[in-house]
Amino acid sequence: MATSGIINGTKFGIYDGGTLIAYATSGSVSINHSPRETSNKESLGWKEVMEGQRDWECSVEGMVAFLTPAAGAVSGKTVDELFTAYIATRASLTVSFESSESGDYKWSGTSYMASISMDAPNEESTTYSASFTGTGALTQATV
Repeated sequence: MATSGIINGTKFGIYDGGTLIAYATSGSVSINHSPRETSNKESLGWKEVMEGQRDWECSVEGMVAFLTPAAGAVSGKTVDELFTAYIATRASLTVSFESSESGDYKWSGTSYMASISMDAPNEESTTYSASFTGTGALTQATV
């Protein structure tokens, strides 16, 4: 059943295929529409536009971990796995921004990893940021 009311952000995650990206602390999807300008001399000085191209991207931020605290395998894609699978090979992936609650919406599509970075401040947790640029349509469906 779909979530009622305002949704807690903890329910949403960024997924690689069906696998959650590990130790994420935030995720987002950005959907854009760039109308094309159609102004002309008959526009009387007013800007006119029509439909244009659409694009989208997902981004995720999280904690860096290669193994669990008990030295076991991490459940989900780690930052090193993302690098190896998508930056090193330039392969595409299906990325989705979705809720963990059945009946809620998810947005997904084919993308390329555009960037990945890590930050290791003194005496703080090491974190990462990654972004994925969509190629083609972004689809909306229920989980």
